[in-house]
Amino acid sequence: MKKTLSLLLCLCLMGSLVSLVSAEEAGEARQDRLSVTRHTAVIQGREIAYTATAGTLAMTLPQGQCDLFFTAYTLDGVEDPASRPITFAWNGGPGAASAFVNLGFMGPERVEFDENGKVLRVPSRVIPNDCSLLDLTDLVFIDPVGTGYSRAAEGTDPKAFYSYTDDIASVSEFIRLYVSRNGRWASPKYLAGESYGTVRNAGVADYLLNKAHMALNGIMMISSANNYGADEFKPGNDLPYVSFFPTYAAIAWYHKKAADSFLAMSLEDFMREARAFAEGEYQAALFRGDRLDTEEKEALAAKMSEYIGLDRQLILRQNLRINGDTFCTGLLSDEALVVGRIDGRYSGPAVSGSMEGGDADPSMAGIVEAYTAAISDVIGRGLGYQTDLSYEILSNEVNEKWDFSPFSNRYLSQEKMIHDCMSKNPFMKVWVVCGYYDLATPFFAAEWTYGHLFLNEEFKKNLSFTYYPAGHMFYLHQASLEQFRRDAEKWFGA
Repeated sequence: MKKTLSLLLCLCLMGSLVSLVSAEEAGEARQDRLSVTRHTAVIQGREIAYTATAGTLAMTLPQGQCDLFFTAYTLDGVEDPASRPITFAWNGGPGAASAFVNLGFMGPERVEFDENGKVLRVPSRVIPNDCSLLDLTDLVFIDPVGTGYSRAAEGTDPKAFYSYTDDIASVSEFIRLYVSRNGRWASPKYLAGESYGTVRNAGVADYLLNKAHMALNGIMMISSANNYGADEFKPGNDLPYVSFFPTYAAIAWYHKKAADSFLAMSLEDFMREARAFAEGEYQAALFRGDRLDTEEKEALAAKMSEYIGLDRQLILRQNLRINGDTFCTGLLSDEALVVGRIDGRYSGPAVSGSMEGGDADPSMAGIVEAYTAAISDVIGRGLGYQTDLSYEILSNEVNEKWDFSPFSNRYLSQEKMIHDCMSKNPFMKVWVVCGYYDLATPFFAAEWTYGHLFLNEEFKKNLSFTYYPAGHMFYLHQASLEQFRRDAEKWFGA
C-alpha cells in the first residue's frame, strides 16, 4: 500500500490525476481507494497551496464492513503537525452528505448563489471561496455510510450503519484511523457538524474521549439539534411552541407582518423582547391550559398576533399553540404564499409535498440540485476521483430506516453527554452557530438545550453562541458568511 500511495503522490506532483483501482479490479482484499491532487487557493487575499485527497477508507467494524468516503484538504509546507489544527466535518439528516458544509462555507470552493442564497443558474457554478477556513485549519469532510459515495461493503447490510450508535462508532473510528495514519495525534482537533450533525458531534466527542482517549479542542455546533424535546411538536409537549416563538417573530419582522412598534426595532432588540414574552407570559399561559378563561385567551392571542403576524382568530382556533406548518402557511396566506422552513426569509407558492422533507419548502428550491451538480463535478473532474456510484446528497433510505436507539420511546437529549465531555476536558470549546430565520432548528431551542447543561462556572467560558440574520444554512446569506469567517478567526485563534 505504501508503494502505491508513493507512486500516486509522485504522479500527482507531475500534474496527473490518478485513482487507485478497486479491490474487485485488483483481485485483492478490500483496500482504500484514493485520488491525491495539488491545488492553490486565494483566501482572504493570501494565496495558499494545498493537497486534496478524495476517496474511500476500507473499514472493518463490529457491525460490518464499509467504504467510507471523505474529502480532505491539507495545507502544504507544514513541517510540524502540532502547529496545524485539523477539523472533521459533516452534515446532518442523518441522511445528508457533507457537500453542504464543504461547498457551502468551509472548503476552498463554494457553490455560487446570489447574496441572499438564491440559485443563479442550472447547472450551478463553483467559485473560489474567499471565506474558506482552510488557512485556519486542515479540513476533512466525511460522508457517513449511505450518503455521498460511502457504502456498506458487499455482504454487509447497510442498516447495520443506520443507527445513532453505529453511525457514531463508524465516524469515530474513521477519525481515529485518519489521525493515526496521517500522523495527526499532535494536531489540535475539532469537529464541525450541521443539524443532525450536531447530534453526531456530541456522540463522536464522547466516543473519542472515552474509547479512543482522544481529547478534542473544539466543537462547532451549526444549527444545533441536541434535544428533540425542544423542537418536535408532539401531543402533550408544549416546549416547542415556546422555543419556536422567537423565530416566528423574527420571520414576521422580516416580512413586515409584526406590529409597527416591533418593526421600528432592530432585529436583535426585537428578539430580546420575543424571548422575554415566550419564556414568561406565553409559557405560563400554556402551562395553565384550559384553566385560562376566554378573556385571558383572547388577550394573549392579540399579543401573539402582534409578535408573529398571524390572524388572532387562527391563533385562538389553535388553542394558542402554533406549529411550524401552521405558521409557514399562515403568515402570508393573504398573498397565497408560504414561507420557508429551512429559511423563513424565502416565500413561494404552495406546492404539493412535505415542508419538512424539503420538497414543498420554497427555501429549498434548487438547493439540492445545485449542490449535487457541484459536488459531483468537483470530486470527479476537479479532484480526479472516478466512480459510477450516484452521490447521495440526501438519502431518504437512510432517514427512513434510521434507528434512534438508545433514545427509543423518549426524546433524544444530549445535555448530560455534552456536560460530561466539557467537564472531563476543560480545553474543549463549544461554539453554537444559529440563524435567526431557521425553523428547522430554532435558535431559542438551542439556547434552552445549552442552558440545561448545568456546567460548573469554570467551564461556562468554553461555551459561546453567535447569531446570523439567515436560516438553517446560514452560509447561503453572503453577509452572514463573511461575518462567520471573522468570528471563526477569533474562535480558532482563541
